[in-house]
Amino acid sequence: MSLNANYKLLKKIKDDRFDEEKLHQYRLLVQIGVRDFQVAVVAESDQRLLFFEDYILNDLNSYDEQLVVIKGLFEAHSVLQAGFWKEVKFSIKNNKFIQLPTTLFLANSTTEYLKFNATIDSATELVLHCENLSLNITTVFAAQKELVNWLQAMYQNTKLTFHHQSSALIQGVAANVHKKGHPLYIYVDRFKLHILAFQGGQLLFYNQFAIKQFSDYVKYIMLVMKNLNMDQHTSEVVLWGYIGKNSPHYLEFVKYIRNVSFGERPHHLTFGYLFDELQEHHFFDLYSTDLLTA
Repeated sequence: MSLNANYKLLKKIKDDRFDEEKLHQYRLLVQIGVRDFQVAVVAESDQRLLFFEDYILNDLNSYDEQLVVIKGLFEAHSVLQAGFWKEVKFSIKNNKFIQLPTTLFLANSTTEYLKFNATIDSATELVLHCENLSLNITTVFAAQKELVNWLQAMYQNTKLTFHHQSSALIQGVAANVHKKGHPLYIYVDRFKLHILAFQGGQLLFYNQFAIKQFSDYVKYIMLVMKNLNMDQHTSEVVLWGYIGKNSPHYLEFVKYIRNVSFGERPHHLTFGYLFDELQEHHFFDLYSTDLLTA
């Protein structure tokens, strides 16, 4: 457990090939949520995941509290403060986002787009956007202004991009799953449920739902399946996220949704044997951030 009472390191894996003298050859992936934080390092040369950490954060009630905790975590970390990575990609986990066709996107209208889905405080939040180039989708999202400014100052000497978790999940599913028919794709997050559907290689549906109790998972999945004219007994469902293959939640889940399989890791990455202790369907959003380019 971390000495800092505001966060706890749940899991750390460090490949034997990880070399702090070669950070300029690595891509750093960081995902920041309200209650959790993940880090991964990918070698440019062979697309190998060399380093991974998963943290849980204590209850945070404001942006100021989040920033204090994140700064403390960075200051105590062995490599996060290094400024000479090949590339740094940050993914933001929040519910202040909207997706729209890139052909309709206007950079000077981002705040107006986001007002459809969220309330924005211009004093504390910035409105950013990222693209899924292969899908012609632009995601507009809010991020903490002070956090973004602090990160930009820290990584001013390297390529730094900001993304949204939803964009990573969309890109990850589109790039890695090529199934016949029209499966429903589900990512079970901590405190959230993400549901995606594709048709003809294009995104048909994406949304995230807040989860307060287990019955909420089934309720939202059944609702989406009904709206998409899918059958809970026969339609295929592919599952990633924080749910064990033999957990009580999974066993209860398959009583209602029958045709379920677990998703794989993104195919563009390679993993050493040390990562065998992580289930393959975990952390798909973090790994998929690596697929985002702008």
